[in-house]
Amino acid sequence: MLRIGYIVVPNFQVMIFAGLTVFEMANRMTKDPHYDIRLISESGGPVRSSLGYSVMTEPFDDGGFDTVIIGGVIDSVYTATPALNEYLSSAVNNTRRVASMCTGAFFLAQAGILDDRRATTHWAHAQKLQSTYPRIKVEEDRIFIVDGPVWTSAGMTAGTDLAISMVEADLGIKVARTIAKRMVMSHRRAGGQLQHSTLLDLDAKTDRIQTALVFAKSNLHIPLTVHRLAEVANLSVRQFTRAFREETGQSPAKAVENLRLEAALLMLEQGRLSIDVVAREAGFADPDRMRRAFLRVFGHPPQTIRRNARGHAND
Repeated sequence: MLRIGYIVVPNFQVMIFAGLTVFEMANRMTKDPHYDIRLISESGGPVRSSLGYSVMTEPFDDGGFDTVIIGGVIDSVYTATPALNEYLSSAVNNTRRVASMCTGAFFLAQAGILDDRRATTHWAHAQKLQSTYPRIKVEEDRIFIVDGPVWTSAGMTAGTDLAISMVEADLGIKVARTIAKRMVMSHRRAGGQLQHSTLLDLDAKTDRIQTALVFAKSNLHIPLTVHRLAEVANLSVRQFTRAFREETGQSPAKAVENLRLEAALLMLEQGRLSIDVVAREAGFADPDRMRRAFLRVFGHPPQTIRRNARGHAND
């Protein structure tokens, strides 16, 4: 059985506990429980959360954990005690993996664990992490990053994606996918995926426009004309175009291109498909059209983005 130590600090953000459900469900899906989860803190006993209620914890011990995870706090001050720094510094050498969720990355940074490593945190705090700890290679638009034995995730729900990826590493992709489905996650997000979602940024107000957007994201490989999207939304082309602009601030064509770019970027960074296949799966008419769109939006061609992603993976 793998022991997981969840470190909680005063004023911790309760959202970090979402990952606990992932490990709990993994235990329910296997013949014998695979994970032994303990809430731990410097002195043990009750630790007060950001919501005002407390959870009971066990004190730090001398080891025995396979994985140590620390979550973030709701405030903008992340001062670790000497004992916490010492414990984290020891854990990175004495456990299989050490992880942070959200602003928990600041605690790993103070302990020196993230020096010369790639890491991420909540997008709203990424610049502060980078400026305060310049030796860290902060990538502010990633769901989670694995650099050797150190895992870091973005904020809020991204901690769940990190936990599912840990389960995948331990128990296989089939178990991980089943957990994601049972948790009613729309999909299992890869670590390289952007923190910002094009669908969320578009922020459609009505079900009809939202339905058209979801249809588009699920069918990027086919032609997505305004007539087809209007049909999905059960509106005339004129009604659909007007409503779409009012709700999203973009034309349907521009929104579809942004969805295609987001999908193509993820496929390129995952590195499993050729650029020609990526262009086809993302719905670009040909690789050259995708190249022009990448240059216009990202400032680099697809080949450069893929090369950079492979370089990070080999760091």
